[in-house]
Amino acid sequence: MTLSLLLILVLAGIATGFVNVMAAGGSLISMPVLILLGLPPAAANGTNRVAILVQNVTAAVSFRSRGYSDLKLSLSLALCTVPGAIAGAVFAIEIDPVLFKRILAGVLIGALILILTKPDTSEEKKQRRRHLVTAHIAAVFAGFYGGFIQAGVGFLVMPILHRLLCLDLVRVNMHKVFIIGAFNVPALLVFALHGQVWWLEGCVLAIGNAVGGWLGAHTTMSRGEGAVRLVVCLAVIGMAIKLAFG
Repeated sequence: MTLSLLLILVLAGIATGFVNVMAAGGSLISMPVLILLGLPPAAANGTNRVAILVQNVTAAVSFRSRGYSDLKLSLSLALCTVPGAIAGAVFAIEIDPVLFKRILAGVLIGALILILTKPDTSEEKKQRRRHLVTAHIAAVFAGFYGGFIQAGVGFLVMPILHRLLCLDLVRVNMHKVFIIGAFNVPALLVFALHGQVWWLEGCVLAIGNAVGGWLGAHTTMSRGEGAVRLVVCLAVIGMAIKLAFG
């Protein structure tokens, strides 16, 4: 691999990591780059997860270092995503996701509305308890999509945390990076066992994703909900257009 290709991967990783932590959909940057470098689509899907895992570990550590942590809730939701992620990754090895992605474009618009509309927090604790089971069930389906395609899974995780559990967007991102990082472990293992991970490219991309993830986490904490809403809005519109017409 030439120096110029290494640089392209690192820069793509920085952009991907920042967008993924602030919002979601950053894999729409890294996946095409990996394919342009010669990886088959399934291998690009698997290789991308190396960088996603490193990115989310970096971001989770950054949030925790600034006092943003709720390990009990993060872990319980993450455990619910794991069975779905394994099933989704198995499907991803053989199934063409084109139709599914176009359907998801409409789902993303609905997710955008839910994310950008502030929930009623007047009875926040009572509502959170009422929807806790629903949130964990929804996490299974989010995990399936994450294992299947990965790109944009944050747009499915964010409404679960924001609307059902009434969390502000800073804490939404805090939980999101932990959850996505956790279910990518078994998903990555499935791809690796099927020979669909190019480790050198994945590790180089991971360097950029780690930097981008760190930047995204610190921007989230320093700029607050306003910055998150702006990035989410831009990212989801861009991803919906890409999925519908790409």
